[in-house]
Amino acid sequence: MQLELLELSDTKISFVLSGSSPYFVNSLRRALITDVPKMAIEDVEFHLGPIRDASGKEFESIFPIFDEMVAHRLGLLPIPTDLDVYTFKDKCKCGGEGCPSCRIMYKLNKMGPCTVYSGDLEPLDDPKLAIRDDLIPIIKLTDGQAPLIYATAYLGTSAMHAKWQTCISVGYRYYPEIQISEKKCDGCGKCVERCPRKVLRLDKKKAAVEKLAACVLCESCEEACPNAAIKARGDETRFIMGFETDGSVPAVRALSYALKKLEDEFTEFREKLGEELE
Repeated sequence: MQLELLELSDTKISFVLSGSSPYFVNSLRRALITDVPKMAIEDVEFHLGPIRDASGKEFESIFPIFDEMVAHRLGLLPIPTDLDVYTFKDKCKCGGEGCPSCRIMYKLNKMGPCTVYSGDLEPLDDPKLAIRDDLIPIIKLTDGQAPLIYATAYLGTSAMHAKWQTCISVGYRYYPEIQISEKKCDGCGKCVERCPRKVLRLDKKKAAVEKLAACVLCESCEEACPNAAIKARGDETRFIMGFETDGSVPAVRALSYALKKLEDEFTEFREKLGEELE
């Protein structure tokens, strides 16, 4: 099995996987969606009562909407997660009581009128744990409102709740194979005009492939060709795969975690199967 990188950024990756099968690629897709963990806010403490600023002006620690709605929005924020540092609460050495190895704590205290953004959450442990995407709007405050809350994030997976889903837009497709018959092609250019992804071009009055990886196998070129000179098929041993993350975990780290997770599960299955057959 070989992996050829097509595109890479901190939150996005696409690659060609060769020498594989639809069964394995689909298993990898499911692992990316379900098994890659991240930190997400789970517990939110709302402190009620009056608050005064430096000038003595009094504010009330309230939101203009229900607390449950605010907690839900906080839970969807992309918390920066180092998968080599954090562990699940029930597997932590602290016994689930909460420590720097299994939780991240934030404080929010903003005085209205203003809009509260994700960047207004202040990490209590390490400034590096501030939410990188700091312009996600959470709520608008009116004059006299200054909520004080403490939020705690824990590690989880999307099998527990959708707010722990790290990878999004996970998909794959067969690597395209386009065959053009030089004898049948008369260079009419109809296939070039019909192709929605600009995969084809005219070269010396003959159709030619220009951007093979961009083909999505829609077969529009086949339908447009009056001489049946072109055929587009998918290679069932090669796949173009890609996904994005919400920014909590780098895309490369998410991929390596999912692959390691699959390897461990396959090893465990093989060992158990061997025990049953003995």
